[in-house]
Amino acid sequence: MATKSALRKGDAGVRVRLLQRALAEAGFSPGSIDGDFGGHTDAAVRNYQASEGLLVDGIVGDRSAKALGLATPAPRSLRSLKRTYSVKRVQKLFTKSAAPGVKKHLGHVLTALHEADIADDLMVLMALATIRAETAGFVPIPEGRSKFNTSPKGHPFDRYDKRKDLGNKGTPDGELFRGRGFVQLTGRANYRTIGKKIGVGKELEQNPELGCDARIASQILAAFLAAKERPIKQALLAEDLAGARRLVNGGSHGLKQFSTCYDKGVREFLS
Repeated sequence: MATKSALRKGDAGVRVRLLQRALAEAGFSPGSIDGDFGGHTDAAVRNYQASEGLLVDGIVGDRSAKALGLATPAPRSLRSLKRTYSVKRVQKLFTKSAAPGVKKHLGHVLTALHEADIADDLMVLMALATIRAETAGFVPIPEGRSKFNTSPKGHPFDRYDKRKDLGNKGTPDGELFRGRGFVQLTGRANYRTIGKKIGVGKELEQNPELGCDARIASQILAAFLAAKERPIKQALLAEDLAGARRLVNGGSHGLKQFSTCYDKGVREFLS
């Protein structure tokens, strides 16, 4: 019996694009990889099911998805990942001013995603869109002062100083552990936790400026996304970009930039 997540004729979206590409790679062309489950995709699915000895019903449930490699994507080599997500192609997702940053730092980002075992297309596009929303220039940056982190006539980032949820202990923790990197890691507790996850122990907590080092910033981004991989993918597959963004940012800041970058990525890499 098909599950609620099964795909069938009439469906549309990113999941259908992934299905169409998998069918094409298996030798059963659905025609245009356009995200619409129409007649040609239905015919391709039925022929694939017949070839594999599956129930020929045109519905891509658990068994058909697993056979096509959609349930558990096959791991890709770092070399293959970098070849697919080349500097030239990724630059298309960003503004022209970000071109130098993409050229300089993309390798670190892809390496970190690969090492964190989240180098499938959805998570790579999630990472790139997150970077676009957080730092338009594709450069890890420190958080700037704003009304959200600094009170009127207060010292920089004083609103963060005593945030227990961030693990801060008072002045100068607010400024010391302000947001940094590609994902704006914030708060003493987060610096400590992520530092352990990426293998630098207490080093990141003791020297938070490392959060803007491109290699470490990439590892932080990957670790943060890996911790929320399942709900992020669920949101992306449901085309709930606001929900995916909220899982990282906690709100809707940068949603327009995030959505624009992600949609460009879908057209560039999932077609």
